[in-house]
Amino acid sequence: MSRVLPDRTISSAHSGYPAYVMLIRPPWVYRPQTDTWLLAMALSEAGIPRGGHVLDVCTGSGALAIAAARGGARAVTAVDISRSAAASAWLNCRIRGIGAEVIRGDFSRALRGRRFDLVLANPPYVPAPAGAGHHGAARAWNAGVSGRGALDRLCRMMPDLLKPRGAALVVHSMLSDPDSTLIQLRDTGLKAAIVARHTVPFGPVLRGRADWLASIGLIEPGQDKEDLVVIRADRIRK
Repeated sequence: MSRVLPDRTISSAHSGYPAYVMLIRPPWVYRPQTDTWLLAMALSEAGIPRGGHVLDVCTGSGALAIAAARGGARAVTAVDISRSAAASAWLNCRIRGIGAEVIRGDFSRALRGRRFDLVLANPPYVPAPAGAGHHGAARAWNAGVSGRGALDRLCRMMPDLLKPRGAALVVHSMLSDPDSTLIQLRDTGLKAAIVARHTVPFGPVLRGRADWLASIGLIEPGQDKEDLVVIRADRIRK
């Protein structure tokens, strides 16, 4: 059963990540926000396998890589397609004494042949009109008309990323069709379920797309909130 979390819990201070910690990043690198802290809370509740190797997909500023290291991971690997994000994550880890491996590249190519005990992912998931840009800051959220440009690739690859009895935690919006995520993960042999859910007001990007989202039936006219979900997947087969 998934948890519906009240507003007061969704903050860096309540996810094992102190609110006063500042992350160094240029303005076009994704700023940790509610989806980041929702995933960090799910990580805190799930726990890290003893001596586990954690992967942070689409790391951005490295907030979740740092949370994993502080949560007891033996090793942390972080990957992001953005050169600026990878540099930010590397710097934020190093100034905290965390020797995370940071890879700049597309996860579907950079991680082939590698397996992890736990995978964390906050990929781009915002539905975007055809022709919307995928450069600069927009690269961190635009994910095609369905919002599943990265999610579908990640779901297909997930069994190959997990060690036996490994697990994954993926956060995205209800606008990006979590049922599709669950079905795809289960079709690959993984056990999958929604483990956390939280409602947030639209940010600037979704407010600017509200008319378009309503026109294609993803939201109701006048809607100004979205639900975020964390989906857990477990590899139960060897």
